[in-house]
Amino acid sequence: MDLTYTAEDEAFRAELRAWLHDHLTGEFAAAKGLGGPGREHEAFDVRVAWDRHLAAHGWTCLDWPKEYGGRAAGVAQQVIFHEEYARANAPIRVSHIGEQLLGPTLIAFGTEEQKQRFLPGIRDVTELWCQGYSEPDAGSDLANVKTTAVLAEPQSEAQGGGEWILNGQKVWTSLAHLADWCFVVARTDPGAPKHRGLSYLLVPMKQPGVEVRPILQLTKTSEFNEVYFTDARTAATNVVGGVHDGWRVAMATLGFERGVSTLGQQIGFRRELDGVIALARQTTAIDDPLILDRLTRAALGLDVLRLNALRSMTGLADGTPGAEASIAKLAWARWHRDLGELAMDVLGAAGTVTGADYDLDEWQRLWLFSRADTIYGGSDEIQRNVIAERVLGLPKEPRA
Repeated sequence: MDLTYTAEDEAFRAELRAWLHDHLTGEFAAAKGLGGPGREHEAFDVRVAWDRHLAAHGWTCLDWPKEYGGRAAGVAQQVIFHEEYARANAPIRVSHIGEQLLGPTLIAFGTEEQKQRFLPGIRDVTELWCQGYSEPDAGSDLANVKTTAVLAEPQSEAQGGGEWILNGQKVWTSLAHLADWCFVVARTDPGAPKHRGLSYLLVPMKQPGVEVRPILQLTKTSEFNEVYFTDARTAATNVVGGVHDGWRVAMATLGFERGVSTLGQQIGFRRELDGVIALARQTTAIDDPLILDRLTRAALGLDVLRLNALRSMTGLADGTPGAEASIAKLAWARWHRDLGELAMDVLGAAGTVTGADYDLDEWQRLWLFSRADTIYGGSDEIQRNVIAERVLGLPKEPRA
C-alpha cells in the first residue's frame, strides 16, 4: 500500500481545498458538521442541496469510471477527498447508500441498460436510495428472508417483459421514509436452498403497496423504518445480476459498505473523537491516567481503521470486495461503541441527566445510538464467523 502523493495528487488536493473554501458559504456553512448516524434529521434539505451542489461541480462518485460520470480516481485521490472534506467540516453526505453501495454494485453486476437508467440519478443526487435487506426473522441471517417476488406475465405491450410483484416486510431500513428507490433482496424461488433462490431487485418506493413506518429510537430520532410491501411492483428488468443470483450480489454490496465507504464514515468518527478529547480537557477528566489511556487507544484505533480501509481499497483484484471486508465492520463497530462509553465516562455523573423533555446532548446521543453499531449491518457474531470460515479457512460452524 503506497500512499505517496504525486504532483497530480497534490494538485487535486489544492483544487478541492480551494473549492470547499469558496463554496461552503451561506446556508451550506451553517450546516457544517451536521448529519450522520443518529443525526440524519439535521438540516436534511440543506444537505441534499449541498450534495447536488457537489454533483454539479463534479465532486460526487469520484471513483466511478469516467463513462458513468466519475473521475476514475485512484486510492490516493479518494483518500485526499475524505481528508479535505473532513478538514473543511463539510456537512455529512445524504447520498451514501446510492453512491457508495448501489452505484458500485450496478457498475460491477448491472446491465448497461440499468447503468444508464440509474447511475445518473445517483451521481446527480436526484434519486435517493435505501437498502431492503433485514427482516424481523432475517437480520444477520440475511439468507432467511421471506419477502417474496413473483414474476407476473405482461398484461399489455406497455408492460414489456412483465413485472415483479413483491410481498413481505423489511425492517431497520435507513432513510426509507425519504428514499425514491430501494434495492431489495427477495425470494424468487421458494423451493431452492435458502442461500439460493434470492434475487436483487430495484423497487420504486413512491407507489401503492409500499408502506413506510418510522421506528422511534432511543435517541428520539427515526432514521430507521419498517417497510411493508403489499403487491408492490417493479419492472421485470429491474433485477441485478440475474434471477436467483441475489445472494452473490447482496454480499458484494455489503463488501462495498464495509470497505471503501468507511473512509467517509470516519469523517464523523474523527470529529467525535476530537470532541471527546476537548470535553475531557474541559471536565479535567483527561487528568485521570485511565481516561487518558483510553483516549490514546481510541486515537490509535481510528488510525488502524483508516489503514485497514486503505488496505481493502488497494487489495481489490476485480473491484469487488471479498469476505475480508467483514474485518472493517467488526473493527469500526466496536471502536465506535467504545467511544460512546468513553464519552459518558468523561462526562461523569452529568451524563446521566437529560434536559427537559428528554433533550439529549450530543454525547448522550452518541452513547445511545452506538449501542446498535455491533448489531446493524451484520452483528459481531456473524462477522466473526465470516472471517473464520471465509478468510482463515477454519471449519464451518455445524448447521442444524
